Amino acid sequence: MKHFRFSIIFTIICLGLSAWWGFSHGPEAGINAMFKALLITAILAVMEVSLSFDNAVVNASVLRNWDAFWRRLFLTVGILVAVFGMRLLFPLLIVGVTADMSMVEVAKLALNDPASYSEKLMLHHAEIAAFGGMFLLLVFLNFLFDDGKDTHWFHWLEEKLSSLASVPAMSVFIALIALLIMAGAVGGETKLAVVMSGIWGVVVYVGVKAIGHMLEGSGGGDEEGEKSLSSSGSSNVVKAGIGGFLYLEVLDASFSFDGVIGAFAITSDVVIIMLGLAIGAMFVRSMTIFLVEKGTLEAYIYLEHGAHYAIGALAVIMLVSGTGVHVPELVTGLIGVAFIVWAVLSSIAHSKRESA
Repeated sequence: MKHFRFSIIFTIICLGLSAWWGFSHGPEAGINAMFKALLITAILAVMEVSLSFDNAVVNASVLRNWDAFWRRLFLTVGILVAVFGMRLLFPLLIVGVTADMSMVEVAKLALNDPASYSEKLMLHHAEIAAFGGMFLLLVFLNFLFDDGKDTHWFHWLEEKLSSLASVPAMSVFIALIALLIMAGAVGGETKLAVVMSGIWGVVVYVGVKAIGHMLEGSGGGDEEGEKSLSSSGSSNVVKAGIGGFLYLEVLDASFSFDGVIGAFAITSDVVIIMLGLAIGAMFVRSMTIFLVEKGTLEAYIYLEHGAHYAIGALAVIMLVSGTGVHVPELVTGLIGVAFIVWAVLSSIAHSKRESA
Protein backbone atom coordinates (compact mmCIF):
# COMPACT_ATOMS: atom_id res chain seq x y z
CA MET A 1 0.00 0.00 0.00
CA LYS A 2 2.91 2.38 0.57
CA HIS A 3 3.35 2.81 -3.18
CA PHE A 4 -0.25 4.03 -3.57
CA ARG A 5 -0.60 6.00 -0.33
CA PHE A 6 -0.04 9.41 -1.92
CA SER A 7 -2.24 8.50 -4.91
CA ILE A 8 -5.11 7.61 -2.56
CA ILE A 9 -4.71 10.91 -0.67
CA PHE A 10 -4.53 12.77 -4.00
CA THR A 11 -7.70 10.96 -5.15
CA ILE A 12 -9.62 11.97 -2.02
CA ILE A 13 -8.61 15.61 -2.53
CA CYS A 14 -9.59 15.56 -6.21
CA LEU A 15 -12.94 13.91 -5.45
CA GLY A 16 -13.56 16.56 -2.80
CA LEU A 17 -12.84 19.31 -5.32
CA SER A 18 -15.06 17.56 -7.85
CA ALA A 19 -17.93 17.39 -5.36
CA TRP A 20 -17.53 21.09 -4.50
CA TRP A 21 -17.39 22.04 -8.18
CA GLY A 22 -20.53 20.09 -9.03
CA PHE A 23 -22.40 21.39 -6.00
CA SER A 24 -21.56 25.08 -6.51
CA HIS A 25 -21.10 25.60 -10.28
CA GLY A 26 -23.17 25.26 -13.39
CA PRO A 27 -26.90 25.60 -14.15
CA GLU A 28 -27.72 22.34 -12.34
CA ALA A 29 -25.70 23.09 -9.21
CA GLY A 30 -26.81 21.17 -6.17
CA ILE A 31 -26.75 17.73 -4.56
CA ASN A 32 -27.62 15.85 -7.76
CA ALA A 33 -24.95 17.72 -9.70
CA MET A 34 -22.43 16.92 -6.97
CA PHE A 35 -23.03 13.16 -7.21
CA LYS A 36 -23.00 13.36 -11.00
CA ALA A 37 -19.63 15.15 -10.90
CA LEU A 38 -18.23 12.52 -8.52
CA LEU A 39 -19.41 9.69 -10.77
CA ILE A 40 -17.96 11.23 -13.94
CA THR A 41 -14.67 11.98 -12.19
CA ALA A 42 -14.40 8.35 -11.07
CA ILE A 43 -15.22 7.08 -14.58
CA LEU A 44 -12.57 9.32 -16.12
CA ALA A 45 -9.99 8.17 -13.58
CA VAL A 46 -10.70 4.50 -14.34
CA MET A 47 -10.61 5.20 -18.08
CA GLU A 48 -7.26 6.94 -17.78
CA VAL A 49 -5.75 4.06 -15.80
CA SER A 50 -7.06 1.46 -18.28
CA LEU A 51 -5.72 3.45 -21.24
CA SER A 52 -2.35 4.09 -19.61
CA PHE A 53 -1.47 0.86 -17.78
CA ASP A 54 0.78 -0.12 -20.66
CA ASN A 55 2.36 3.32 -20.29
CA ALA A 56 3.23 2.42 -16.68
CA VAL A 57 4.93 -0.80 -17.80
CA VAL A 58 7.04 0.98 -20.41
CA ASN A 59 7.85 3.72 -17.91
CA ALA A 60 9.01 1.04 -15.47
CA SER A 61 11.28 -0.52 -18.11
CA VAL A 62 13.08 2.82 -18.34
CA LEU A 63 12.82 3.87 -14.71
CA ARG A 64 14.29 0.68 -13.23
CA ASN A 65 17.71 1.80 -14.49
CA TRP A 66 17.50 5.18 -12.78
CA ASP A 67 18.82 6.22 -9.40
CA ALA A 68 16.68 7.54 -6.54
CA PHE A 69 17.12 11.20 -7.56
CA TRP A 70 15.68 10.78 -11.03
CA ARG A 71 12.84 8.61 -9.73
CA ARG A 72 11.87 11.38 -7.28
CA LEU A 73 12.05 13.93 -10.09
CA PHE A 74 9.78 11.74 -12.21
CA LEU A 75 7.26 11.59 -9.36
CA THR A 76 7.34 15.32 -8.54
CA VAL A 77 8.15 17.52 -11.52
CA GLY A 78 7.01 14.79 -13.89
CA ILE A 79 3.55 14.52 -12.38
CA LEU A 80 3.11 18.32 -12.50
CA VAL A 81 3.94 18.28 -16.21
CA ALA A 82 1.66 15.29 -16.79
CA VAL A 83 -1.35 16.63 -14.89
CA PHE A 84 -1.26 20.37 -15.46
CA GLY A 85 0.90 20.58 -18.56
CA MET A 86 -0.52 17.86 -20.79
CA ARG A 87 -4.04 17.46 -19.45
CA LEU A 88 -4.89 21.13 -18.89
CA LEU A 89 -2.50 23.63 -20.47
CA PHE A 90 -1.73 21.80 -23.71
CA PRO A 91 -5.39 21.55 -24.85
CA LEU A 92 -5.79 25.23 -23.98
CA LEU A 93 -2.69 26.01 -26.04
CA ILE A 94 -4.00 24.09 -29.05
CA VAL A 95 -7.27 26.01 -29.02
CA GLY A 96 -5.48 29.31 -28.41
CA VAL A 97 -3.07 28.93 -31.34
CA THR A 98 -5.64 27.64 -33.84
CA ALA A 99 -8.38 30.09 -32.86
CA ASP A 100 -5.99 33.04 -32.45
CA MET A 101 -6.98 33.57 -28.81
CA SER A 102 -4.94 34.28 -25.70
CA MET A 103 -4.57 31.61 -23.02
CA VAL A 104 -6.71 33.71 -20.66
CA GLU A 105 -9.49 33.95 -23.25
CA VAL A 106 -9.35 30.22 -23.91
CA ALA A 107 -9.45 29.46 -20.17
CA LYS A 108 -12.53 31.67 -19.78
CA LEU A 109 -14.13 29.96 -22.77
CA ALA A 110 -13.42 26.52 -21.26
CA LEU A 111 -14.99 27.48 -17.94
CA ASN A 112 -17.94 29.55 -19.20
CA ASP A 113 -18.76 27.81 -22.49
CA PRO A 114 -17.27 24.31 -22.33
CA ALA A 115 -19.32 23.12 -25.31
CA SER A 116 -17.68 25.69 -27.62
CA TYR A 117 -14.27 24.91 -26.18
CA SER A 118 -14.79 21.19 -26.75
CA GLU A 119 -15.91 21.84 -30.32
CA LYS A 120 -12.83 23.94 -31.10
CA LEU A 121 -10.53 21.29 -29.62
CA MET A 122 -12.21 18.41 -31.47
CA LEU A 123 -11.77 20.26 -34.76
CA HIS A 124 -8.06 19.49 -34.46
CA HIS A 125 -8.38 15.88 -33.41
CA ALA A 126 -6.78 14.68 -36.66
CA GLU A 127 -3.58 16.69 -36.09
CA ILE A 128 -3.37 15.60 -32.43
CA ALA A 129 -3.90 11.97 -33.43
CA ALA A 130 -1.22 12.21 -36.13
CA PHE A 131 1.39 13.54 -33.69
CA GLY A 132 0.63 11.13 -30.86
CA GLY A 133 0.07 8.18 -33.18
CA MET A 134 3.41 8.62 -34.94
CA PHE A 135 5.34 8.94 -31.69
CA LEU A 136 3.73 5.82 -30.20
CA LEU A 137 4.13 3.89 -33.46
CA LEU A 138 7.88 4.58 -33.41
CA VAL A 139 8.07 3.40 -29.80
CA PHE A 140 6.45 0.12 -30.86
CA LEU A 141 8.42 -0.35 -34.08
CA ASN A 142 11.76 0.33 -32.44
CA PHE A 143 10.93 -2.29 -29.84
CA LEU A 144 10.31 -4.82 -32.61
CA PHE A 145 13.33 -3.86 -34.71
CA ASP A 146 15.81 -4.51 -31.91
CA ASP A 147 18.39 -7.21 -32.55
CA GLY A 148 19.66 -6.80 -28.99
CA LYS A 149 16.55 -8.39 -27.41
CA ASP A 150 17.22 -11.82 -25.95
CA THR A 151 13.60 -12.56 -25.05
CA HIS A 152 10.91 -12.92 -27.70
CA TRP A 153 7.23 -13.33 -26.93
CA PHE A 154 6.08 -14.30 -30.46
CA HIS A 155 9.39 -15.88 -31.30
CA TRP A 156 8.70 -16.65 -34.96
CA LEU A 157 7.65 -13.05 -35.66
CA GLU A 158 9.94 -11.01 -33.41
CA GLU A 159 13.09 -12.87 -34.39
CA LYS A 160 12.50 -12.10 -38.08
CA LEU A 161 11.58 -8.48 -37.42
CA SER A 162 14.61 -7.91 -35.19
CA SER A 163 16.82 -8.74 -38.17
CA LEU A 164 15.47 -5.59 -39.86
CA ALA A 165 17.36 -3.53 -37.27
CA SER A 166 20.31 -3.55 -39.68
CA VAL A 167 18.23 -1.57 -42.23
CA PRO A 168 18.82 2.16 -41.53
CA ALA A 169 15.73 4.05 -40.32
CA MET A 170 13.41 1.10 -40.99
CA SER A 171 11.00 2.17 -38.25
CA VAL A 172 10.84 5.73 -39.60
CA PHE A 173 10.21 4.36 -43.10
CA ILE A 174 7.20 2.29 -41.96
CA ALA A 175 5.89 5.12 -39.77
CA LEU A 176 5.98 7.59 -42.67
CA ILE A 177 4.09 5.11 -44.87
CA ALA A 178 1.41 4.93 -42.16
CA LEU A 179 1.28 8.73 -42.06
CA LEU A 180 0.84 8.93 -45.85
CA ILE A 181 -2.01 6.41 -45.67
CA MET A 182 -3.66 8.45 -42.91
CA ALA A 183 -3.19 11.70 -44.83
CA GLY A 184 -4.76 10.14 -47.90
CA ALA A 185 -7.89 9.34 -45.90
CA VAL A 186 -8.52 12.82 -44.47
CA GLY A 187 -10.15 15.79 -46.16
CA GLY A 188 -8.20 18.20 -48.33
CA GLU A 189 -8.42 21.06 -45.83
CA THR A 190 -6.61 19.19 -43.07
CA LYS A 191 -4.28 17.01 -45.16
CA LEU A 192 -1.26 19.34 -44.87
CA ALA A 193 -1.85 19.93 -41.15
CA VAL A 194 -2.03 16.17 -40.53
CA VAL A 195 1.20 15.53 -42.46
CA MET A 196 3.03 18.31 -40.61
CA SER A 197 1.79 17.09 -37.21
CA GLY A 198 2.86 13.53 -38.01
CA ILE A 199 6.30 14.68 -39.14
CA TRP A 200 6.63 16.63 -35.89
CA GLY A 201 5.86 13.41 -34.04
CA VAL A 202 8.79 11.74 -35.84
CA VAL A 203 11.06 14.73 -35.24
CA VAL A 204 10.27 14.84 -31.52
CA TYR A 205 10.84 11.10 -31.12
CA VAL A 206 14.19 11.06 -32.91
CA GLY A 207 15.20 14.35 -31.26
CA VAL A 208 14.52 13.07 -27.75
CA LYS A 209 16.41 9.85 -28.46
CA ALA A 210 19.33 11.86 -29.90
CA ILE A 211 19.44 14.11 -26.82
CA GLY A 212 19.38 11.07 -24.56
CA HIS A 213 22.17 9.40 -26.54
CA MET A 214 24.39 12.48 -26.32
CA LEU A 215 23.73 12.96 -22.60
CA GLU A 216 24.48 9.31 -21.87
CA GLY A 217 27.93 9.73 -23.33
CA SER A 218 28.09 6.02 -24.12
CA GLY A 219 31.27 6.42 -26.11
CA GLY A 220 30.46 3.32 -28.11
CA GLY A 221 31.64 4.69 -31.43
CA ASP A 222 29.68 5.87 -34.44
CA GLU A 223 28.41 2.43 -35.38
CA GLU A 224 27.09 1.70 -31.90
CA GLY A 225 25.56 5.17 -31.56
CA GLU A 226 23.80 4.83 -34.91
CA LYS A 227 22.39 1.48 -33.81
CA SER A 228 21.13 3.00 -30.56
CA LEU A 229 19.11 5.62 -32.45
CA SER A 230 17.77 3.34 -35.15
CA SER A 231 16.81 0.23 -33.18
CA SER A 232 16.39 1.02 -29.53
CA GLY A 233 14.14 -1.27 -27.51
CA SER A 234 14.06 -1.79 -23.79
CA SER A 235 17.83 -2.31 -23.63
CA ASN A 236 18.78 0.72 -25.72
CA VAL A 237 16.10 3.15 -24.63
CA VAL A 238 17.30 6.28 -22.85
CA LYS A 239 18.05 5.03 -19.37
CA ALA A 240 18.66 8.06 -17.19
CA GLY A 241 19.20 11.78 -16.99
CA ILE A 242 17.49 14.59 -18.83
CA GLY A 243 17.13 12.57 -22.02
CA GLY A 244 15.23 9.80 -20.26
CA PHE A 245 13.06 12.30 -18.42
CA LEU A 246 12.13 13.99 -21.71
CA TYR A 247 11.41 10.63 -23.30
CA LEU A 248 8.99 9.62 -20.55
CA GLU A 249 7.23 13.00 -20.56
CA VAL A 250 6.66 12.94 -24.32
CA LEU A 251 5.53 9.32 -24.08
CA ASP A 252 3.04 10.30 -21.37
CA ALA A 253 1.90 13.22 -23.51
CA SER A 254 1.16 10.90 -26.42
CA PHE A 255 -0.95 8.71 -24.15
CA SER A 256 -2.73 11.70 -22.63
CA PHE A 257 -3.95 12.95 -26.03
CA ASP A 258 -6.19 9.92 -26.37
CA GLY A 259 -7.48 10.32 -22.81
CA VAL A 260 -8.23 14.04 -23.18
CA ILE A 261 -10.08 13.60 -26.47
CA GLY A 262 -12.00 10.61 -25.12
CA ALA A 263 -12.94 12.51 -21.97
CA PHE A 264 -14.89 15.09 -23.98
CA ALA A 265 -17.15 12.26 -25.19
CA ILE A 266 -18.20 11.81 -21.56
CA THR A 267 -18.38 15.42 -20.34
CA SER A 268 -17.49 18.89 -21.57
CA ASP A 269 -16.68 20.22 -18.07
CA VAL A 270 -12.96 21.01 -18.25
CA VAL A 271 -12.51 21.05 -14.47
CA ILE A 272 -14.05 17.59 -14.05
CA ILE A 273 -11.96 16.27 -16.95
CA MET A 274 -8.74 17.58 -15.41
CA LEU A 275 -9.56 16.15 -11.97
CA GLY A 276 -10.50 12.72 -13.33
CA LEU A 277 -7.48 12.42 -15.63
CA ALA A 278 -5.21 13.74 -12.87
CA ILE A 279 -6.27 10.89 -10.58
CA GLY A 280 -5.55 8.41 -13.35
CA ALA A 281 -2.16 9.96 -14.10
CA MET A 282 -1.18 9.80 -10.43
CA PHE A 283 -2.06 6.12 -10.19
CA VAL A 284 -0.07 5.41 -13.36
CA ARG A 285 2.94 7.02 -11.68
CA SER A 286 2.40 4.92 -8.55
CA MET A 287 2.05 1.75 -10.60
CA THR A 288 5.32 2.57 -12.35
CA ILE A 289 7.22 2.77 -9.06
CA PHE A 290 5.47 -0.38 -7.79
CA LEU A 291 6.55 -2.33 -10.89
CA VAL A 292 10.13 -1.12 -10.50
CA GLU A 293 10.57 -1.79 -6.79
CA LYS A 294 8.79 -5.16 -6.83
CA GLY A 295 10.82 -6.39 -9.79
CA THR A 296 7.63 -7.25 -11.66
CA LEU A 297 9.24 -6.92 -15.08
CA GLU A 298 11.82 -9.53 -14.14
CA ALA A 299 9.17 -11.86 -12.69
CA TYR A 300 6.89 -11.56 -15.72
CA ILE A 301 9.30 -11.58 -18.64
CA TYR A 302 6.68 -10.91 -21.34
CA LEU A 303 5.00 -7.99 -19.55
CA GLU A 304 7.11 -5.40 -21.34
CA HIS A 305 6.33 -7.08 -24.65
CA GLY A 306 2.60 -6.95 -23.94
CA ALA A 307 2.83 -3.27 -23.08
CA HIS A 308 4.59 -2.47 -26.35
CA TYR A 309 2.03 -4.42 -28.39
CA ALA A 310 -0.68 -2.45 -26.58
CA ILE A 311 1.16 0.76 -27.52
CA GLY A 312 1.27 -0.39 -31.14
CA ALA A 313 -2.48 -1.05 -31.07
CA LEU A 314 -3.11 2.38 -29.51
CA ALA A 315 -0.96 4.04 -32.19
CA VAL A 316 -2.99 2.39 -34.95
CA ILE A 317 -6.26 3.35 -33.25
CA MET A 318 -5.12 6.99 -32.96
CA LEU A 319 -4.14 7.13 -36.63
CA VAL A 320 -7.43 5.52 -37.68
CA SER A 321 -9.48 7.83 -35.43
CA GLY A 322 -7.72 10.81 -37.02
CA THR A 323 -9.38 9.90 -40.32
CA GLY A 324 -12.82 10.33 -38.79
CA VAL A 325 -13.49 6.72 -37.78
CA HIS A 326 -14.78 6.63 -34.21
CA VAL A 327 -13.26 3.96 -32.02
CA PRO A 328 -15.03 3.69 -28.62
CA GLU A 329 -12.82 4.40 -25.62
CA LEU A 330 -13.96 1.09 -24.10
CA VAL A 331 -12.46 -0.78 -27.05
CA THR A 332 -9.21 1.15 -26.78
CA GLY A 333 -8.87 0.44 -23.09
CA LEU A 334 -9.81 -3.24 -23.38
CA ILE A 335 -7.24 -3.88 -26.11
CA GLY A 336 -4.48 -2.59 -23.85
CA VAL A 337 -5.72 -4.60 -20.88
CA ALA A 338 -6.05 -7.72 -23.05
CA PHE A 339 -2.41 -7.55 -24.17
CA ILE A 340 -1.22 -7.00 -20.60
CA VAL A 341 -3.25 -9.94 -19.25
CA TRP A 342 -2.12 -12.14 -22.13
CA ALA A 343 1.50 -11.25 -21.45
CA VAL A 344 1.15 -12.00 -17.73
CA LEU A 345 -0.43 -15.40 -18.42
CA SER A 346 2.28 -16.20 -20.97
CA SER A 347 4.95 -15.23 -18.43
CA ILE A 348 3.43 -17.50 -15.78
CA ALA A 349 3.27 -20.38 -18.27
CA HIS A 350 6.91 -19.77 -19.24
CA SER A 351 7.99 -19.81 -15.60
CA LYS A 352 6.20 -23.12 -15.02
CA ARG A 353 7.91 -24.64 -18.05
CA GLU A 354 11.27 -23.42 -16.84
CA SER A 355 10.65 -24.86 -13.36
CA ALA A 356 9.58 -28.19 -14.85
